[in-house]
Amino acid sequence: MTEEPRAVSAWGLLRLRKQLERGLPLAARPYQALAERTGLSEQEVINAIIQWQEQGLIKRFGLVVKHRTLGYTANAMVVWNIPDEQVRAVGNIMAGIPFITLCYQRPRRLPDWPYNLFCMIHGTNRERVLAQLDSLITEHNLQDVKHSVLFSNKAYRQRGGRYVSHD
Repeated sequence: MTEEPRAVSAWGLLRLRKQLERGLPLAARPYQALAERTGLSEQEVINAIIQWQEQGLIKRFGLVVKHRTLGYTANAMVVWNIPDEQVRAVGNIMAGIPFITLCYQRPRRLPDWPYNLFCMIHGTNRERVLAQLDSLITEHNLQDVKHSVLFSNKAYRQRGGRYVSHD
């Protein structure tokens, strides 16, 4: 005999949102751990997250890696001026390259900023990042595509999404 689903209280959902801001627990069953912290069932946690994604409250659900702690101290945002009719195809190719950790399209801000495709490459040193970039350019015939390499010189605090007002 299965239980009828119960209505989840607004307080339970608020507790879940606050817990999600801290990130998923490092556990074999992270949704179960969230359930234990919030007084919800594991299935209620999963259902709430799915519903929030469908409603657009949660747009992305992913992992924040503290790459500097892992020894990746050379971090470059490579910005590209890809012809508009090719940007989706090139972006899809770049997004599938293992050493590219982030790839997205943004509008150009002419006349000062002609770039419309951004990708992030993390490496243990600048030479490694530049070598990976050179291989990308050669392998995908991007020698004639205008681009700039922007190495970071400061690590900013990374955090997940904020879903609850903390005023």
